[in-house]
Amino acid sequence: MPVSVELPLLVVGCGYIYSDQLAKLQQYVIQVSSVRASKSDDKRLSIFTGTKTLHLRCQSREDRTAWIEALGVAKDQFPRLLSSGDFASSEDFIVSTEQLRSRLVQEGIGEAVIKDCESIMLHEVAELQNQLKALQVKHIMLLDTLRQLETEKIELETTVVDETKERDSCCGQGRRFSDFYSIMSEGSASDSDADNESRYGVDVETDEEDGAFFDTNDFMSAESLRSASYRSREGAGNACSSLTFENENLSGHTREVGIEVKAIKYPYIKRRDSLPEPKEKEKPVGLWSIIKDNIGKDLSGVCLPVYFNEPLSSLQKCFEDLEYSHLVDQALEWGKQGNDLMRILKIAAFAVSGYASTEGRQCKPFNPLLGETYEADYPDKGLRFFSEKVSHHPMVVACHCEGRGWKFWADSNLKGKFWGRSIQLDPVGVLTLQFEDGETFQWSKVTTSIYNIIIGKIYCDHYGTMRIKGSGKYSCKIKFKEQSIIDRNPHQVHGFVQDNRTGEKVAMLLGKWDEAMYYVLGDPTTKPKGYDPMTEAILLWERDKSNPKTRYNLTPFAISLNELTPGLREKLPPTDSRLRPDQRHLENGEYELANVEKLRLEQLQRQARKLQERGWRPRWFSKDEDGCYHYGGGYWEAREKHNWEDISDIFGQTSDPSPIIEE
Repeated sequence: MPVSVELPLLVVGCGYIYSDQLAKLQQYVIQVSSVRASKSDDKRLSIFTGTKTLHLRCQSREDRTAWIEALGVAKDQFPRLLSSGDFASSEDFIVSTEQLRSRLVQEGIGEAVIKDCESIMLHEVAELQNQLKALQVKHIMLLDTLRQLETEKIELETTVVDETKERDSCCGQGRRFSDFYSIMSEGSASDSDADNESRYGVDVETDEEDGAFFDTNDFMSAESLRSASYRSREGAGNACSSLTFENENLSGHTREVGIEVKAIKYPYIKRRDSLPEPKEKEKPVGLWSIIKDNIGKDLSGVCLPVYFNEPLSSLQKCFEDLEYSHLVDQALEWGKQGNDLMRILKIAAFAVSGYASTEGRQCKPFNPLLGETYEADYPDKGLRFFSEKVSHHPMVVACHCEGRGWKFWADSNLKGKFWGRSIQLDPVGVLTLQFEDGETFQWSKVTTSIYNIIIGKIYCDHYGTMRIKGSGKYSCKIKFKEQSIIDRNPHQVHGFVQDNRTGEKVAMLLGKWDEAMYYVLGDPTTKPKGYDPMTEAILLWERDKSNPKTRYNLTPFAISLNELTPGLREKLPPTDSRLRPDQRHLENGEYELANVEKLRLEQLQRQARKLQERGWRPRWFSKDEDGCYHYGGGYWEAREKHNWEDISDIFGQTSDPSPIIEE
């Protein structure tokens, strides 16, 4: 329906608010917004506000044309840029010389001199006025340019999506629309996703092709999450308890009656629950003075003081993704019972759970030295994990984990860029999970950004599309929604499980990466208008919130990663991250020693690239024909024999001759 430009119109979400009181806000929105017609659907148009993309679908092509024309007329009424002439009437002000004249008369100054003084003062004030006007115009131009750049960025991303969609549409790949579910383009996968998948021979896809992603703003409230969690615990128990489901048939997929997945019992091992008390007071550091000359550079080449680190290395952070490994144990048991759908649902929850510990983590991990390793023998979780830095340029970390009845391995290259107010981290690499029955799942991580680096409260966000490709019956696609400035319900994750043979969507996934994940059986596009998924949502995973926050906002599991338990040091190779002196000094709060050691090790690390160019090879991993690293075996056997004779001491001599004390 055509829009009358005489009425104040503010587009908010998918609704419209008519109000004279919102005229100023409407003017701002129209100023910075741009309108784009869809190339694949002659009834759709998109409005880019600079921070959010609004998708609208008209009743006909003529209606869309009327919408675009009306919005264009409204936009012309509020030009994007104001000229200096616009300030003449409002910014000019009257300067009085009465006080100056009165004072000069008291001093007995003649009239001619008084007039000269008045003339000089008025001339100086006029010059100052002109300078203020020029500065104000420059300020408005700068703000307008920033808004335009944000809008053009979103337009460029959507153009790529539209062109891809149009090509696929010509090939007969249509799409379905649901009245309830809104198709969203913000938070799409980063450029590295396409590079990532191309590197490993995976078909590159776009989120818009499926039309099954939905906006969870309406029902992902805190109250609905709590009620769904309560219902799930009542009906299905918590994450580590026995799970028993009743018979149910949705979309042709039946769950068997009385299938019970029992929790695996592991031995209890006492681990520390806090870090040592700092021995020194941390000194404030001016971040801007350090990084202002490094905008746009790779972060791996930027040397930062130890104050910006947390006492963990990137090798240990890889193992932190396995904190909720019991989800994989449950997936294994579900598969043994023949329930492949519950298996991939648990795998999806496991893939999302790796991000839960990142909330509130404002410091970066230590960049490992070339050849640095880390082992984690956790019989209390049924895990044995090993990782090694296998390449310095590009920086690649490889890891291998063995659970009870499954194996997990990955190699990761994290590309980081600093963009003034934020840091963007793009992962490159594939994570692989293989069960003892041969079924394999592969996925890649999404983009992570850290905001308000210079001013404001620092926070991180994860956004993009995670595609979990299964070799068996099902695959899964999960979308991490990018947080916007006005988003009051952040960290949303939603997606679906798809049958690899028929392409049918058999289950819906929804939740938050820092709280919990739920599922609802059935095809989300067949649900009636007004349907609330949370009324049927069943809990898959919930973050452990029983423990208070600690230094660096580390979880109890993360605190245990750098612990040297009694007798462990004698078993470790000299390359283990727990023996790294600067990291250990930082954990103990010895900041001066930590900075000295960090500088020394960074100087040694500068030789790593030349060493790699001369033919250096990792000790425990080897590269295959596709460029992926795989564990070659032998580490745990060498550890059993304490055979580290061919392993060099990459950390060298420390500046502190005292030994590292075991906690």
